[in-house]
Amino acid sequence: MGFLNFSFILLLMNLLSFQVLFDLVKGDATLIRQTCKNTKHYELCVSSLRSNSTSLKADTKGLAVIMVGISMMNATDTYSYLSSQLLSCSNDASTKKVLKLCSDKYSYAYDALQSSLPELGSDSFDYASLHVTAASDYTNVCHNAFRVRSPALAYPAELARREDALRHLCDVALGIIDLLLAQE
Repeated sequence: MGFLNFSFILLLMNLLSFQVLFDLVKGDATLIRQTCKNTKHYELCVSSLRSNSTSLKADTKGLAVIMVGISMMNATDTYSYLSSQLLSCSNDASTKKVLKLCSDKYSYAYDALQSSLPELGSDSFDYASLHVTAASDYTNVCHNAFRVRSPALAYPAELARREDALRHLCDVALGIIDLLLAQE
Protein backbone atom coordinates (compact mmCIF):
# COMPACT_ATOMS: atom_id res chain seq x y z
CA MET A 1 0.00 0.00 0.00
CA GLY A 2 2.94 2.32 0.69
CA PHE A 3 4.19 1.84 -2.87
CA LEU A 4 0.75 2.71 -4.24
CA ASN A 5 0.54 5.96 -2.24
CA PHE A 6 4.12 6.88 -3.09
CA SER A 7 3.57 6.04 -6.75
CA PHE A 8 0.40 8.09 -6.90
CA ILE A 9 2.17 11.08 -5.35
CA LEU A 10 5.06 10.73 -7.81
CA LEU A 11 2.62 10.48 -10.70
CA LEU A 12 0.83 13.64 -9.62
CA MET A 13 4.11 15.49 -9.15
CA ASN A 14 5.32 14.43 -12.59
CA LEU A 15 2.09 15.35 -14.32
CA LEU A 16 1.93 18.70 -12.53
CA SER A 17 5.55 19.46 -13.35
CA PHE A 18 4.75 18.96 -17.02
CA GLN A 19 1.67 21.21 -16.87
CA VAL A 20 3.77 23.82 -18.67
CA LEU A 21 3.74 21.54 -21.71
CA PHE A 22 -0.04 21.69 -21.79
CA ASP A 23 -0.19 25.47 -21.65
CA LEU A 24 2.31 26.15 -24.43
CA VAL A 25 0.09 25.37 -27.38
CA LYS A 26 -3.67 25.19 -27.47
CA GLY A 27 -4.97 21.95 -28.88
CA ASP A 28 -8.41 20.73 -29.73
CA ALA A 29 -10.41 17.62 -30.50
CA THR A 30 -9.16 17.72 -34.09
CA LEU A 31 -5.56 17.44 -32.92
CA ILE A 32 -6.51 14.46 -30.78
CA ARG A 33 -8.17 12.69 -33.73
CA GLN A 34 -5.29 13.49 -36.10
CA THR A 35 -2.72 12.35 -33.57
CA CYS A 36 -4.60 9.16 -32.75
CA LYS A 37 -4.75 8.21 -36.43
CA ASN A 38 -1.00 7.60 -36.14
CA THR A 39 -1.42 4.97 -33.41
CA LYS A 40 -2.24 1.26 -33.49
CA HIS A 41 -5.35 1.69 -31.33
CA TYR A 42 -7.29 4.72 -32.56
CA GLU A 43 -10.40 4.26 -30.39
CA LEU A 44 -8.36 3.62 -27.24
CA CYS A 45 -6.26 6.68 -28.00
CA VAL A 46 -9.24 8.99 -28.54
CA SER A 47 -11.20 7.74 -25.52
CA SER A 48 -8.14 7.88 -23.25
CA LEU A 49 -7.19 11.40 -24.28
CA ARG A 50 -10.77 12.66 -24.14
CA SER A 51 -11.03 11.33 -20.58
CA ASN A 52 -8.35 13.83 -19.57
CA SER A 53 -9.58 17.42 -19.60
CA THR A 54 -6.09 18.85 -20.15
CA SER A 55 -5.79 17.09 -23.51
CA LEU A 56 -7.85 19.80 -25.22
CA LYS A 57 -5.16 22.32 -24.27
CA ALA A 58 -2.22 20.08 -25.15
CA ASP A 59 0.05 20.01 -28.15
CA THR A 60 1.28 16.69 -29.54
CA LYS A 61 4.02 16.42 -26.92
CA GLY A 62 1.46 17.12 -24.22
CA LEU A 63 -0.73 14.32 -25.59
CA ALA A 64 2.25 11.95 -25.33
CA VAL A 65 2.77 13.02 -21.71
CA ILE A 66 -0.91 12.38 -20.97
CA MET A 67 -0.76 8.89 -22.53
CA VAL A 68 2.34 8.04 -20.53
CA GLY A 69 0.52 9.20 -17.38
CA ILE A 70 -2.48 7.02 -18.20
CA SER A 71 -0.11 4.09 -18.78
CA MET A 72 1.54 4.78 -15.41
CA MET A 73 -1.84 4.65 -13.68
CA ASN A 74 -2.55 1.32 -15.39
CA ALA A 75 0.81 -0.12 -14.27
CA THR A 76 0.17 1.05 -10.70
CA ASP A 77 -3.32 -0.43 -10.73
CA THR A 78 -2.00 -3.77 -11.99
CA TYR A 79 0.77 -3.74 -9.39
CA SER A 80 -1.89 -3.25 -6.69
CA TYR A 81 -4.00 -6.04 -8.17
CA LEU A 82 -1.03 -8.42 -8.16
CA SER A 83 -0.14 -7.45 -4.60
CA SER A 84 -3.67 -8.25 -3.47
CA GLN A 85 -3.51 -11.58 -5.31
CA LEU A 86 -0.26 -12.35 -3.53
CA LEU A 87 -1.87 -11.72 -0.16
CA SER A 88 -4.92 -13.82 -0.94
CA CYS A 89 -3.32 -16.75 -2.76
CA SER A 90 -2.95 -20.16 -1.22
CA ASN A 91 0.29 -21.48 0.19
CA ASP A 92 1.42 -22.57 -3.28
CA ALA A 93 5.04 -21.38 -3.34
CA SER A 94 5.30 -21.52 -7.14
CA THR A 95 2.25 -19.30 -7.64
CA LYS A 96 3.45 -16.84 -5.01
CA LYS A 97 6.87 -16.67 -6.65
CA VAL A 98 5.35 -15.89 -10.06
CA LEU A 99 2.93 -13.32 -8.64
CA LYS A 100 5.81 -11.61 -6.83
CA LEU A 101 7.87 -11.55 -10.03
CA CYS A 102 4.90 -10.09 -11.91
CA SER A 103 4.25 -7.41 -9.31
CA ASP A 104 7.93 -6.46 -9.52
CA LYS A 105 7.72 -6.27 -13.33
CA TYR A 106 4.72 -3.94 -13.21
CA SER A 107 6.59 -1.78 -10.71
CA TYR A 108 9.50 -1.66 -13.18
CA ALA A 109 7.06 -0.81 -15.96
CA TYR A 110 5.87 2.15 -13.90
CA ASP A 111 9.48 3.23 -13.34
CA ALA A 112 10.27 2.98 -17.06
CA LEU A 113 7.22 5.05 -17.94
CA GLN A 114 8.14 7.62 -15.31
CA SER A 115 11.65 7.79 -16.82
CA SER A 116 10.14 8.68 -20.19
CA LEU A 117 8.58 11.91 -18.87
CA PRO A 118 11.79 13.95 -18.50
CA GLU A 119 12.90 12.65 -21.90
CA LEU A 120 9.68 13.95 -23.44
CA GLY A 121 10.16 17.25 -21.62
CA SER A 122 13.64 17.67 -23.10
CA ASP A 123 12.58 16.55 -26.61
CA SER A 124 14.67 13.35 -26.34
CA PHE A 125 11.93 11.39 -28.05
CA ASP A 126 14.14 8.44 -28.97
CA TYR A 127 14.98 7.86 -25.30
CA ALA A 128 11.35 8.35 -24.30
CA SER A 129 10.44 5.68 -26.85
CA LEU A 130 12.99 3.27 -25.36
CA HIS A 131 11.52 3.70 -21.88
CA VAL A 132 7.94 3.17 -23.05
CA THR A 133 9.01 0.10 -25.05
CA ALA A 134 10.71 -1.30 -21.94
CA ALA A 135 7.52 -0.76 -19.93
CA SER A 136 5.53 -2.70 -22.50
CA ASP A 137 8.09 -5.51 -22.52
CA TYR A 138 7.86 -6.04 -18.76
CA THR A 139 4.36 -7.44 -19.27
CA ASN A 140 5.81 -10.18 -21.50
CA VAL A 141 8.20 -11.25 -18.75
CA CYS A 142 5.25 -11.70 -16.41
CA HIS A 143 3.29 -13.72 -18.96
CA ASN A 144 6.28 -15.92 -19.75
CA ALA A 145 6.89 -16.61 -16.06
CA PHE A 146 3.59 -18.48 -15.93
CA ARG A 147 4.48 -20.60 -18.98
CA VAL A 148 7.99 -21.63 -18.00
CA ARG A 149 7.00 -23.10 -14.65
CA SER A 150 7.01 -26.88 -14.44
CA PRO A 151 4.23 -27.68 -14.43
CA ALA A 152 3.05 -24.59 -16.30
CA LEU A 153 0.68 -22.35 -14.38
CA ALA A 154 -2.55 -21.12 -15.91
CA TYR A 155 -2.29 -17.47 -16.84
CA PRO A 156 -5.18 -15.70 -15.08
CA ALA A 157 -7.70 -14.13 -17.46
CA GLU A 158 -7.77 -10.90 -15.45
CA LEU A 159 -4.00 -10.59 -15.66
CA ALA A 160 -4.12 -11.27 -19.42
CA ARG A 161 -6.68 -8.46 -19.76
CA ARG A 162 -4.49 -6.09 -17.75
CA GLU A 163 -1.40 -7.08 -19.75
CA ASP A 164 -3.18 -6.31 -23.01
CA ALA A 165 -4.42 -3.00 -21.63
CA LEU A 166 -0.95 -1.80 -20.62
CA ARG A 167 0.60 -3.02 -23.86
CA HIS A 168 -2.06 -1.20 -25.90
CA LEU A 169 -1.67 2.00 -23.87
CA CYS A 170 2.08 1.84 -24.42
CA ASP A 171 1.46 1.24 -28.14
CA VAL A 172 -0.61 4.43 -28.24
CA ALA A 173 2.07 6.40 -26.38
CA LEU A 174 4.70 5.02 -28.77
CA GLY A 175 2.60 6.01 -31.78
CA ILE A 176 2.43 9.58 -30.52
CA ILE A 177 6.15 9.61 -29.74
CA ASP A 178 6.85 8.28 -33.25
CA LEU A 179 4.86 11.21 -34.60
CA LEU A 180 7.05 13.57 -32.57
CA LEU A 181 10.18 11.85 -33.91
CA ALA A 182 8.91 12.32 -37.47
CA GLN A 183 8.37 16.03 -36.83
CA GLU A 184 11.99 16.59 -35.74
